[in-house]
Amino acid sequence: MSFGAPDNPYGQPQNPQQGYGYPQQGQPPYPQAPGGIPQQGYGYPQQGQPGYGYPGGPGGPGPRVASMGRRLGARAIDGVAFFVIYFILGAIGVAGSIGAAQDCDPNAVDYNTCINNAGSDIAAKIGSMIAVLAIVGLLYEWLMTGLVGATLGKLAVGIRVVKADTGQKPGLGSSFIRWIIPLVGSLACGIGQVLVYLSPFWDKSGRQQGWHDKAAGTMVIQN
Repeated sequence: MSFGAPDNPYGQPQNPQQGYGYPQQGQPPYPQAPGGIPQQGYGYPQQGQPGYGYPGGPGGPGPRVASMGRRLGARAIDGVAFFVIYFILGAIGVAGSIGAAQDCDPNAVDYNTCINNAGSDIAAKIGSMIAVLAIVGLLYEWLMTGLVGATLGKLAVGIRVVKADTGQKPGLGSSFIRWIIPLVGSLACGIGQVLVYLSPFWDKSGRQQGWHDKAAGTMVIQN
């Protein structure tokens, strides 16, 4: 007694390519690239699929873009911290110069010269203070953003700056570009700087990138 076709008594498929894990006739094989590597499909990201900074990118829904409220809050915290530093250093410098002016003797022949010297000393100290604080501001914003990804204000509100295409820390080059653009804008009576910081409101990419972010290739995300 036989099973199956007379010429195939064991009932096995006549075509060795069918059954036992082989693709059936008419079934499309797995797409192969040259060298046997699977092409796109079957879990591989498609070409043209959005990158890191967009929702729906490979591997998940993408990062949470920081809200403008958090960003402006971080900027306000940094601004208040710098104002306190400016005020303390300025008060110390001016107080010393005023004390020198008070030491001038009104009855002395060189009284006017003494007052003029005290005034010049005040102006020199204020200029030096501005220069020092500008350097401190550069190092603070530039190095903190480039190496850490956030200033103290951003850390306080839970946001950070990353490279828009990789999600990594910006690095010193990108963070410097991101810092210098608002500074250049501040030369126009501060209006340009304000516009730079408000420019994420007009970004339609979904990343809320400001002009300085676009130039530096960065974006701000929520931790």
